[in-house]
Amino acid sequence: MAGRIAKELEEARSWKGARDVQPLDGNVRRWGGLLLPNNPPYNTGAFRFELTFSPHHPMEPPCLTLRTPIYHPSVDLEGRVCQPLTAPGRWQPTTRAIQVLQDLLLQLDSPDPRRLLRPDVARELQERPEAFRRRAEQHARLHAEPRPEPHA
Repeated sequence: MAGRIAKELEEARSWKGARDVQPLDGNVRRWGGLLLPNNPPYNTGAFRFELTFSPHHPMEPPCLTLRTPIYHPSVDLEGRVCQPLTAPGRWQPTTRAIQVLQDLLLQLDSPDPRRLLRPDVARELQERPEAFRRRAEQHARLHAEPRPEPHA
């Protein structure tokens, strides 16, 4: 399945929602790159991710981890992401890697307190949205990488 993963890598490289998508340590089963959220409070920075494919891919889902710390209800402190698309029993072998990345970008652009790994952050998002936004923006300023220049 390395051929499929290589094709999906090319697809992800041409997607405008991410930048610098490439194999890590020359391993086509481990990708790294930067996600570029479109909406506040995360759109001031870029967020490093890692996508790892099992030897049984596409029968098993890839594992997506955010390496940049983020204040978000769907991402825990270790960077694990609550992503129903890749959950056991929900994963479809026809799902492409770019769809996994697009789903994460959608979560960053529109946080959903029902997709939660951090109940305290989800509660703040629901009960005190302005406080959540301020804290998320401050966290992004501290931890996110500078956004790369747009492609010409």
